[in-house]
Amino acid sequence: MAKSLNNNLKKAKAGKNDEFYTELTDIEKELRHYKGHFKDKVVFCNCDDPRISNFFHYFSYNFENLGLKKLITTCYKNQNSDLFSEHKSEKAIYLEYTGDKNGDRVPNPEEIGIINLNGDGDFRSSESIELLKQSDIVVTNPPFSLFREYVAQLVEYDKKFLIIGNQNNLTYKEIFNLVKDNKIWTGVDNGGTKWFKVPDHYEIQTETRIKTENGQKYFSMGSIYWFTNLDNRKRHEDIILYKNYYGNESEYPNFDNYNAINVNKVADIPIDYEGVMGVPITFIDKYNPEQFEIISSNDVRINENIPTKEHGLIKDKEGAINGKPTYVRVLIKNKRI
Repeated sequence: MAKSLNNNLKKAKAGKNDEFYTELTDIEKELRHYKGHFKDKVVFCNCDDPRISNFFHYFSYNFENLGLKKLITTCYKNQNSDLFSEHKSEKAIYLEYTGDKNGDRVPNPEEIGIINLNGDGDFRSSESIELLKQSDIVVTNPPFSLFREYVAQLVEYDKKFLIIGNQNNLTYKEIFNLVKDNKIWTGVDNGGTKWFKVPDHYEIQTETRIKTENGQKYFSMGSIYWFTNLDNRKRHEDIILYKNYYGNESEYPNFDNYNAINVNKVADIPIDYEGVMGVPITFIDKYNPEQFEIISSNDVRINENIPTKEHGLIKDKEGAINGKPTYVRVLIKNKRI
């Protein structure tokens, strides 16, 4: 199943099938952890058709509760004639909302500024970048096929953000190094199944990840994470450790090419080991930088003949134990020992 799902994601990237529309319930569950970050801020949703986006819906209907200064929403002009929304436009547009004007605390159409864009609304366009410069926090579901480029732009312009991506993005060298340097981390609500609206023309091979409700097609991609540089409570919670390394050394074999032991599950991280440990990539979703330090695999090679890795992870053939390759591992050290 995991292999089939991964193949579907690769096909989505190859075909630029990036029209995944986030459900309002998923947005509400995550955004409730960040209310203090939004007061007097300009929020930019730069990958959202504002006519159907639940991100626009959430921020416009919660504008006063959050104390926002302004909401800006743009989307890429879709050239397809079979959009699953009937709200078609010949031009790319962006919307500006500065709050309730008539006292009903509802974002009425006459209170929303609709402006035509000269270009196609791509987040990389000069028009979108000018809007990005005006914003304080970016919140959206960016194109999965362009995730690295999208995050690089946010970092370049020093923006706060809360965005959605796939767990596998953590293994990209550009993303992992940001995680290691504490410039990006995961959000709070990364468990459970997340369903996304997709157009009718979107082709997915596995039926177990598709459902249709009231004529609308939905797709679940499994390991979907929130990525952010906004502080949250989970980031400061310790992982509870209860297992011991000493006396159970056989459960923690050494890597062939690195001075580190392997830990198969985050729950099995030993409480008494002061050396370097290779843990599953899911560790990052529980990572407290006050409890652990993430280090590069390049720093613990057994000799200089082991190739260095830009991503700094243990993976590929070099990440073997007794000659047998293992899954991707993040290297950590316990700061409390």
